[in-house]
Amino acid sequence: MKNGYFQLVCGPQGTGLKVFAPKDGGEAVNVKEVMEYLTRNQIPYDTPALSKGLQNAAASRQEIYLLMLNREACKEVNESYSLLASEDRMSVIVRFYPASENGESLKPQELIRDLTFKRITYGVRRNEIFDFLSHVRYCTDLQAAAGKAPRNGSDARIEYYFQTDKKARPTLKEDGSVDFFHLNTINHCKKGDVLARLYPEDRGEAGSTVYGEKIPPREVKAGVLHYGRNISISEDKTVLTAETDGHVMLVEGSVFVSDVLEVENVDTSTGNLDYEGSVKINGNVCANFEVRARGDIEVTGIVEGAGLFAGGNIIIARGMNGMAKGELQAGGNIVAKFLENARVSAGGSVSTESILHSRVTAGTQIVVTGKRGFITGGKVCATSLIQVKTLGSPMGTDTVVEVGMDPLKKARLQELQKQVTESSRMIAQIQPVLAALSKKMAQGVKLRPDQLKGLQEMVQQEKQLKEIVANNNEELTDLQSVLQESSGAKVEVSGEVYAGTKICISDVSLVVKESMRHCKFKKEQGDVKMSAL
Repeated sequence: MKNGYFQLVCGPQGTGLKVFAPKDGGEAVNVKEVMEYLTRNQIPYDTPALSKGLQNAAASRQEIYLLMLNREACKEVNESYSLLASEDRMSVIVRFYPASENGESLKPQELIRDLTFKRITYGVRRNEIFDFLSHVRYCTDLQAAAGKAPRNGSDARIEYYFQTDKKARPTLKEDGSVDFFHLNTINHCKKGDVLARLYPEDRGEAGSTVYGEKIPPREVKAGVLHYGRNISISEDKTVLTAETDGHVMLVEGSVFVSDVLEVENVDTSTGNLDYEGSVKINGNVCANFEVRARGDIEVTGIVEGAGLFAGGNIIIARGMNGMAKGELQAGGNIVAKFLENARVSAGGSVSTESILHSRVTAGTQIVVTGKRGFITGGKVCATSLIQVKTLGSPMGTDTVVEVGMDPLKKARLQELQKQVTESSRMIAQIQPVLAALSKKMAQGVKLRPDQLKGLQEMVQQEKQLKEIVANNNEELTDLQSVLQESSGAKVEVSGEVYAGTKICISDVSLVVKESMRHCKFKKEQGDVKMSAL
């Protein structure tokens, strides 16, 4: 394929134009391009006559068509070109035009020098230029220089080789009850086990415009492995390894391994317990005592009016009678045979066979199954799901169940979105000013003291705003994840829900007027709707 092109014919009797036809589907000679060329070389012409002549040349199907421009003599014109840099400064296109019949040819070195004169120094395609001019194709674009786009890197990431998901649920037996002897909720580890691996950030590579201006890649987040006792880290700070047998947990972003503190009972013989790892209690926890553990708490007996506070899971094989003063708080899941007269809060799920006159809150879901499987009295709240066999009481005991995102968290999410938008707007206003001042300094312009002070203040302000945006975006991600989980929030009743029970979903509620069986409740069109399960 070869584009059509044109050539001046200079003589004492006048000036003409040879028009060469395109070949193999190439582009025909463009009228506007010819007019620009003639104007650039100060060759007089008649616009209507030129347009008609080029139309005749295209219609004639002749390989070469001669067109008279004027009756004036003109000087010979040398081989030339037009040069155009793209708006993004990433490409330079050159288009060549032939010399008149007796004009001089263009040397590749002349084009190279011209590029250098125009400060086009990066990505100059010398070999392509030399090759193109040795087999020159007129009225055809040649990319004489090309910039390099930056290669964006990636954030650091950490891979954990143990279960970190707070949504993990205990195994259920065939009859629907919880298997308290095979819960599989503790992450056991052996000495020498690899616990976590850090894949460092890839900072990417800077690009360049054809003018040699550096284009930085996007910023990436670095990563660090945080860990506690009984763990070693490799020399390159990328691998965590257990130094002892025990349990591994992720608490507030830190990995730690601990042996389990094991006692028979929590009573006057032990006093309150406060332990960095996990605690196993083979008997009971008596009233008025506290057990605090950064890991899990497992009780094989019963918990009376006591307080259990765990960074991980709480497991109570025989249940809890809180006596209106007992409290459970877990960063992970809570599993108990029953919960009575207690305050219960779990970052993950709550699984039990009955809840009586208690206030229970779960970050994900509450599942009440088994032979009894009832919730009676008190208030029970979860983000995504409450699943129960019997809800309420035939005696009309005040019972409230609630699912969906906390309104306070919703307000916080909206506030963060507004802050990110405002901070981003301010950054966008600052950056052009910084770029302009930086360019002046690069050109050798000396800034006044007040300008220099303003520049320093704006740099500091931009840094602070970027930190605010990064922190807010991190919190936004967490809240949006909670919001996504709660978007399909529902209450499922596999048995019977009694009249007088109050069901709240996000910001709407429903008081059950009459008993119903095998149903579920969801928020639809701004109301709580009941449908068959």
